[in-house]
Formats: sequence, structure tokens, C-alpha cells
Amino acid sequence: MRTLLLTIATALCISSAVYSQESGRTIPNVAVKTLDNATFQTGDITNDGKPIIINFWATWCSPCKRELNAIAENYEDWQEETGVKLVAISIDDARNMHKVKPYVDGQSWEYDVYIDPNADFKRAMNVNNVPHTFLIDGNGHIVWQHNAYNPGDEEELYELVQKLAAGEPIE
Repeated sequence: MRTLLLTIATALCISSAVYSQESGRTIPNVAVKTLDNATFQTGDITNDGKPIIINFWATWCSPCKRELNAIAENYEDWQEETGVKLVAISIDDARNMHKVKPYVDGQSWEYDVYIDPNADFKRAMNVNNVPHTFLIDGNGHIVWQHNAYNPGDEEELYELVQKLAAGEPIE
């Protein structure tokens, strides 16, 4: 029983939100796949000096899909107000990557979506579990990250995006 409780407590700690400010770390350049199975280099993710959100997710992850759907409800407004760009990175492996495009097409997401079937980008970004969201400033530096999803987290994310778009630091 004690082992079970320790296991549950550890799982809860791992799945809880993790916030941290990074110190100038940039997006690593790793090959991922487009929804059409072409190769794309993550070092080419840019947004003309405006904020970028990179969200790691999977088709089998319910919190991931809830988060991306919650953001989708306001994404057009976010873009108009701040110029933010969201890039969704599926961590579905080679056995499941065929499920990503039909799922994304059914959601009508306006995001750029890529697949990381070998987990190379996931490892390079030190992602251990999903959903995991990164906020990148206009200079390409990772300034914030968050692990897990609870309803309302997208509102905090948008407040941070607004700060970045206004040239304010993220603390």
C-alpha cells in the first residue's frame, strides 16, 4: 500500500505544472515530418520577430487535445492582437503517426502541425511528458514553458504572449 501511495504521489508531481524561465536557449534544429510526410527543420520555425508557441502533444493524450482545442477557440483573435504563431508538434511514433493528419483535419486547427516520430525534437527540447508548451520570444529564445494542462491555462499563456508582443519581459 505504501508503495502504491508513493507511486501515485510521484505521478502527480510529474504531471503537475512546471514553469521556468529559460536563459537564452533557442529552438534546436532537428528534422521532423510535415503532415504530408515531407521533412521540415525545426530551426526554420520563425515568426518575423513575433511570439511563437510550440506545443508538444499526441493523438492519444486527452489533456493535449483539450488544450489545443481551447486555444483554437481564440487563436484567430490572438493572432490579430499579437501576431503569435502556434506550432503543434505531435510525438506520435511511427506506428501511430498515420492518425495525426486525419485528427488535425477533423479539428480545423489553424496551427502549423508537425510530427516527431523518432522523438528527436522532443529529446532536444527536454520534453518528458505531454502536453508541454514552450513560449518563444521574437528573437527565438525560449522564455517560458509549462507542462500539463488544466482548463484556464490558455488564459495565462495568452497573458504572457501579450507581454512578449508588447516588448515586456517574462518573469
